[in-house]
Amino acid sequence: MGYVSAVPVPQPRTAAPGATATSGGRRVLAAALFLGAVGAAVALIASGQTWAEGTAAVGGGSVPLDANGRDVTGVPAALAVVGLAALVAVFAVRRAGRLLVAALLALSGAGAALAAFLGASDSSALDELAARTTGDTAATVDGLSHTAWPYVTAAGGVLILLTGVLALLYGRQWPAMSGRYERAGGAGSGGSAGRAGRRAPVVDPDRPEDLWKALDRGEDPTGEDPVRNPARES
Repeated sequence: MGYVSAVPVPQPRTAAPGATATSGGRRVLAAALFLGAVGAAVALIASGQTWAEGTAAVGGGSVPLDANGRDVTGVPAALAVVGLAALVAVFAVRRAGRLLVAALLALSGAGAALAAFLGASDSSALDELAARTTGDTAATVDGLSHTAWPYVTAAGGVLILLTGVLALLYGRQWPAMSGRYERAGGAGSGGSAGRAGRRAPVVDPDRPEDLWKALDRGEDPTGEDPVRNPARES
C-alpha cells in the first residue's frame, strides 16, 4: 500500500493591518489637501466676482450698477486665506496643537460659508453705490438681482470646513514637518561631530592660491599646530 504525501497548499497573503491603515491615512491626507486647496481657491476667486446687479435713477435715465463679493462682505475671502494658512500649519504642529489648528481650519470654512450665504441677498452694498453715484444719500438701487457667485463662494467654504473635519478625525495619523526637520537637523548637526569628521582640504605649499584659501579658512597652511610651532612661539 503506497503512502500519499501531503503537499502544502499556498495560502493567499493578507495585507498587514498597519499597511492598510497607513494607505487609508494617505488617501484621507490626499483628499484633505485637495479639498482644502480647492475650497480656498474657489472662495477667493468667487468672492471677487459680481454678486449683485441693479440700476440707479439719474436725471431721467438709469445707470447700471454692480457689486462684487468683496464689496458686499470681505469675510469669505479673509477666512479663505486663514483656512489656507491653517491647512499648512496642520503639518507643522503635533498633538493638541494639531487639534487646535484643525478646529481653526473647520471654523474658518464654516464662517466663510455662512458669510457668503448671508451676503447672497444683501442689497446694502448697491444702495451705498447708488447713493454715491446719484449724490442722493436716500437713493436706493432699483431692479436688484443676485448672481450664483455667493453660493459658489459658500461651496468653497464648505470644502474648507470638510477639510477641517478630516483633520480633526484623522490628523493624528498625518506626518509632521517638525519631525522631518528634527531628523535633518540631527543628521547635519551631528553637528560638530559631522563637521569634525570631514577631512580638511589638502593644501599644496607650491600653489599660492591654496595657501591663501587656507588662511581665509583660518587654517595653518603649513599643517602645524600654531600653539606648538616653535617659530611662532619665538
